[in-house]
Amino acid sequence: MTKKILLIKTKYGSFRCVFEPEKDMGGYTVEARGVSGAVSWGKTLVEARKMIAEAIEGAIEAGIVAKAEKNGLVRVPYASMSSMV
Repeated sequence: MTKKILLIKTKYGSFRCVFEPEKDMGGYTVEARGVSGAVSWGKTLVEARKMIAEAIEGAIEAGIVAKAEKNGLVRVPYASMSSMV
C-alpha cells in the first residue's frame, strides 16, 4: 500500500490525514495535516483511523486549555517530579 489521504471525522470537524505503511513495526503511521501534534499509529487501518481521531481531539483540547491558562481563565496545577516517584 502507498500513502493514503483520508478525511477523518471528529467532534471538532473533519480533518485530512495522511496514512503511510510503517515498514519496521507494521501497521500505519498517520498525521493530521493542520493540527499541530496530531500524530499516531495503528496496527490496522481501522485502528489507525480511531487513534488519529483521538489524537486530533486531544491536541485541540490541549490547545484550548493552554490558551485559557495563558489568559488566566484556568489554573492547571503541575506535579513536581519528586511527587511522581
